[in-house]
Amino acid sequence: MAIPNVKRFRPFCPVCNENFTLMAVLPKEASVEGYLQDAVARHDHKAYQEAKQLHFKIRVGQQKQKKAK
Repeated sequence: MAIPNVKRFRPFCPVCNENFTLMAVLPKEASVEGYLQDAVARHDHKAYQEAKQLHFKIRVGQQKQKKAK
């Protein structure tokens, strides 16, 4: 079950040269552009790159096992 008022944003980080996903609930009177600029300023580049590397980690040395019939 999803939270109905959560918005998904994809700001661009010039340091990482990539977009990252940010989900937030903002008040009605909040400035979306100001919030996104602040979020990009406090984006943790090192942790983002490490998490991305772990997600796409290639296993070396494991072979696909064939099913014996």
